Amino acid sequence: MKRIAIAVAAALITTATPAVLAQAYPSKPVRIINPLAAGGNVDIVARGIAEQLTKSLGHQVLVENRPGASALIGTRYVKGQPADGYTILAIANTFARVPAIITDPGYDPLKDFTGVSQTCDIPMVLVINPALPVKTVKEFIALAKRRPGELTYGTAGAGGTGHVAAEMFAQQAGIKMMHVPYKGNAPATTDLVGGQIMLMFDQVSTSAGYIKAGRLRGLAVTSKKRSPLFPEMPTVDEAGVKGFEDTTFNGLVAPAGTPREILEKLRAEVVKAVAVPALRERFDRNGIPLVASNSLDEYNAFIRRHVEDFAKLAKTAGIKAN
Repeated sequence: MKRIAIAVAAALITTATPAVLAQAYPSKPVRIINPLAAGGNVDIVARGIAEQLTKSLGHQVLVENRPGASALIGTRYVKGQPADGYTILAIANTFARVPAIITDPGYDPLKDFTGVSQTCDIPMVLVINPALPVKTVKEFIALAKRRPGELTYGTAGAGGTGHVAAEMFAQQAGIKMMHVPYKGNAPATTDLVGGQIMLMFDQVSTSAGYIKAGRLRGLAVTSKKRSPLFPEMPTVDEAGVKGFEDTTFNGLVAPAGTPREILEKLRAEVVKAVAVPALRERFDRNGIPLVASNSLDEYNAFIRRHVEDFAKLAKTAGIKAN
């Protein structure tokens, strides 16, 4: 009887462990690893969220930068950490896309990680050098059809957000353009302003100053809704390429196997964080709308869709890593 009682007690403890862990979580600082450069959107959004999570969770939430190799260094690092909710990864579109264009990325976004929540959804903008004689998306498409393969677009590299948006746009609009990859967004923007290239798909948050100063011309934004920074500017869909949408998302994921109760607790705290008026206003001013996922399942399906859709696009468009 004594052995049976011990076995039953052990079974009850094992069954209750995830709930107990979630109630006690966190009991020490939590790290958010940013696998991209400091000062970028992933970094500043992660730090804004961490600031609020520190207040709500009662333990410090730190952002640690581990950039390099198209985010592979930081991503692989988090993959190898314990699945206990104390080391999570800040991600952007590259997380879902890199495995489709690199032979051995060292991680599988669907098998090695599980979602916590999306944190923001940043529209891009189709920007051109003002010397290009067009003022609307329809005029731009007409020009591109008259000059197939001649219009040059710059990107921060193959497979990046600007490259993918341009390829999607070209396919849906039925045009051909010439890709000019750069080693980063800044040199590409410099050449666009200088007239060495003709267009880019760039994040609204980084192009806004050039557009407002008249140094670049914005034709349309890539989101479903218009950007608060440029309410007069149409979306690409409104401008004639029906159904077009491509935005830059940020989010948080954890190593696969992290208890669902801990993931749900983190997701619920992200929901609270992005609802803080002061935080939302701070990011809205920079063209970065904060969002949170309604459920873990919704966010994991969101990531899966991005992985699968990009793999198809990469194959069709021949997108490969630089």
